[in-house]
Amino acid sequence: MRIAAVQHDIVWEDRAANFDRLAPQVARAVGAGADLVLLSETFSTGFSMTPGIGEPEGGPSSRFLQEQAGRHGVWVAGSCPEIAPDTGGAGGGAADLPYNCLVLAGPDGEVHRYRKLHPFTHGGEHERFRAGDGPVTVEIGGLRITPFICYDLRFADVFWSAAPDTDVYLVTANWPAARRLHWQTLLRARAIENQAYVVGCNRVGAAGDGTEHAGDSAVVSPMGELLATAAGGETIVLADVDPGEVAATRDRLRFLPDRRRGPGLPDRR
Repeated sequence: MRIAAVQHDIVWEDRAANFDRLAPQVARAVGAGADLVLLSETFSTGFSMTPGIGEPEGGPSSRFLQEQAGRHGVWVAGSCPEIAPDTGGAGGGAADLPYNCLVLAGPDGEVHRYRKLHPFTHGGEHERFRAGDGPVTVEIGGLRITPFICYDLRFADVFWSAAPDTDVYLVTANWPAARRLHWQTLLRARAIENQAYVVGCNRVGAAGDGTEHAGDSAVVSPMGELLATAAGGETIVLADVDPGEVAATRDRLRFLPDRRRGPGLPDRR
């Protein structure tokens, strides 16, 4: 499977403008042979915590992804603020907060959702977004794909727990330029320690609060090699991934069966 990470800027809190900007970029990725196209975290709004930024599950951002997937006959993914139908009341309490939700839309109308497990407390995300319940793994054409969102990248244990059933991790982000070394290092670390591909898609440009983003999107092999990468600027990062390579790496270097939390603690294999 060929996966593309679309490294793009975001018009702050303007869904329609972002849809107009991103549709041609998705088309270019498909023209380059992509079977799956990954957009950034909060691709349609920016990493906004303005009250009311949430949209209903299946709202305009999700529909955009579904429309692009159907039009081009590929899978398209990105995260957006969605209020789950069983929680979205009018009381203004915690139950009304959205999830930071990665929507993975398929060419035949299939939709999968992963809700960010770790709201970014350093930036106050935990006050404006709800936390998800657990990882989600989707099999597409024999490839087992597990998505995560931005700050999740710092928590190795959730990657570990999903590793036995994962060939490719997708990590979509609004990772700040001030900590770009962390982003670059952690993408490779998650690939090496789990012997799986990692596709990292980070935005570029400045957010509404002035935070700068450097991009540095990348596709990393199960051995930690950079298969494709980009620095700043809008571009497309593209690489082929093969579940057979994951299986061969894990068979050749049998590290995962030795994984444990420590003496006297449960196995994490």
